[in-house]
Amino acid sequence: MIAREGLPFILIGLALTILAVWMATRFDSKSLLIFGSLFALLTCFTAFFFRDPERQFEMSENIIISPADGKVIGIETAKSHPFLQGDGVKVSIFLNVFDVHVNRVPATGKIDYVKYNPGKFFAAFEEKASELNEQTEIGMTATHGQRIVFKQIAGLIARRIVCKLKEGDSVTAGERFGLIRFGSRTELFLPSNTELRIKVGDRVVGSQSIIGKLPEHSPARPTASMEQSRERL
Repeated sequence: MIAREGLPFILIGLALTILAVWMATRFDSKSLLIFGSLFALLTCFTAFFFRDPERQFEMSENIIISPADGKVIGIETAKSHPFLQGDGVKVSIFLNVFDVHVNRVPATGKIDYVKYNPGKFFAAFEEKASELNEQTEIGMTATHGQRIVFKQIAGLIARRIVCKLKEGDSVTAGERFGLIRFGSRTELFLPSNTELRIKVGDRVVGSQSIIGKLPEHSPARPTASMEQSRERL
């Protein structure tokens, strides 16, 4: 299965391949044949990049699943995130160009906000990419009231983040919600007492790998000051 966002790139590559091969045959040109071969390889890679495999998993209560394929490159304390109402834990996942780039919702619940932030395009594995790169931040409340934040962060090559979520959406863990083109980073911000089941260096698979287990009890309801903080996000 191919993500539909990739179809324009694939069709353009296919058209260029056919044109180059036709011209190579028409004018008996080895150079054009080489170009046709290169376009064919590029088209095949593009189709591979935009692959969107079907995945199944058995969801357990309070489990957080990976929002993307990739490598865990960081686990650290997130200081005073306004939506989490205090400190949390940040999990960073780097996606190289060979990973599946379709993003998945990490938990079942309701979307509280979606905010796009334009920015730079540093290499996604660099820590400064977390704050400075183009990104979309999504805040959600899980089934039992736990608050979660997840981000799509563009990388060095990527120039287009696709996010289909909007405020008020009810979502199910594992469902597709967007993608990032050509190398990127995703991040999760979780309650500080989340029971993590991954470590730095692990490879994770979107909608299948378990990131951790959320605390059983939901936090207090948002106060007026919390709602004001959310508006500033």
